[in-house]
Amino acid sequence: MLMSLSSDLKYVRQKLFLTQDDFAAQIKVSVATINRWENGRSRPNMTAMKNLKAFCEQNNLPFEKLESEWLKEV
Repeated sequence: MLMSLSSDLKYVRQKLFLTQDDFAAQIKVSVATINRWENGRSRPNMTAMKNLKAFCEQNNLPFEKLESEWLKEV
């Protein structure tokens, strides 16, 4: 379903050696939400994407691929 987006989100998290708990706290969502994203059962909403963008910018991670994959599903 959302495999590319889900794998990209997981990559971003793992790149910084964060647990799902830590990642969720950083971008202000629940751990269950992170789990659903990474398993392709749901996708980030607009607010979450803004938080993900800020997170990527703060940690010098590329956001463009996440944004591109997210926009494919809109």
